Amino acid sequence: MIFDPAEQARVPFLRGILTRSLQDCGLSFEESYRVASEIRDELQGVGELSNSELRQLVLKHLDSFGAEVIERYRQPSGQTPTILVRDAKGRGVPYSRGRSRMTLEPCGFEAEDSIDIANRLHDDLTRQGITEIEVPELRRRTHAQIVERLGEKAGKSYLIWQEFGKSEQRLLLLMGGTAGVGKSTFATQVAGILDIIRIQSTDMLREVMRKMLPERLAPVLHASSFLAWDRMPRVEGQSADESTLLKEGYLQQVELLTVACEAVMQRAHKERVSLIIEGVHLHPRVLDFVPEDKGLIAVPMMLAVLKRGELKARICGRGEKEPDRRAKRYLKHLDDLWRLQSFLLSEADHYGVPIVANDNKRRTRRGILRTVEAALAKRFSGDPERVFS
Repeated sequence: MIFDPAEQARVPFLRGILTRSLQDCGLSFEESYRVASEIRDELQGVGELSNSELRQLVLKHLDSFGAEVIERYRQPSGQTPTILVRDAKGRGVPYSRGRSRMTLEPCGFEAEDSIDIANRLHDDLTRQGITEIEVPELRRRTHAQIVERLGEKAGKSYLIWQEFGKSEQRLLLLMGGTAGVGKSTFATQVAGILDIIRIQSTDMLREVMRKMLPERLAPVLHASSFLAWDRMPRVEGQSADESTLLKEGYLQQVELLTVACEAVMQRAHKERVSLIIEGVHLHPRVLDFVPEDKGLIAVPMMLAVLKRGELKARICGRGEKEPDRRAKRYLKHLDDLWRLQSFLLSEADHYGVPIVANDNKRRTRRGILRTVEAALAKRFSGDPERVFS
């Protein structure tokens, strides 16, 4: 718990709040999330900490990011802003290089490019003595800086994301893939970048359904996706190879989970919020159950680790960090996992679902964002007049 002596109040430590605060200081989402996670881990077992002690702990972790980041974190939040950014309703918020950089994250630019663009933009505004600026003008200047540094293609990417941001349309990201390919990791990262607050795992949906449907009624539901075939009713005289049985068992489990996935999608549709669903059960057929809504943009993708040795190494690494996720069982059935991934990639290719290879964190995150951008580009032209109006 964090104690505020001035307010005489105790509140829990919230990693998400600290992550946002660090982004405002100029750190990327990945950097902010890592630092906030490290601090959360350090606070495990600590009964209570004052807010001043927490700030000192944060500053200690910011040492490696340089004096400028530290100074931004130290600045009092009530300080009068040098530059006000006003929206269409005339409301003003302080210009922040951190927030400016955050608006570039969906474009998938390199961190150093985003930092440079945000710094150049701030320096130009300061040099020209600008104390107030309208949002459309800020967008226009940002676009000009992007084109100057990174070219027209990067500028177009920025325009598409900004046009989408001005719309009232929502995203539905469907991240499929077997265990160990990074679905939950990248779902969390991309949610932070795109400001999506709803993430749903199909594994969690399966756990709920297991409570509702006992094993005697739905035996395939009570096994891992790659072992569901072993719970299928036996038919006398039936013979099939292991790959065929694995596919049939998996698809039977998918059929059951599709009901829950459809319910989650309908709920998000009703509440008009964006949503990320991640899990092995996101077979391309799930797209048939996406709500029909012109304001909803569904983006399916299949994550994969294309080298067997790399998949094994990732599962081993995950076992060290999260032993409760049963890495030993996954390693024991690595052949089944590999066969299931081969089947999923074949199905993704058949249904035209983009495949994103996870061979490098930065490239994979960029690949996911580019996949989303490609879907946006089918609806948004990136017209400067719309973005800057």
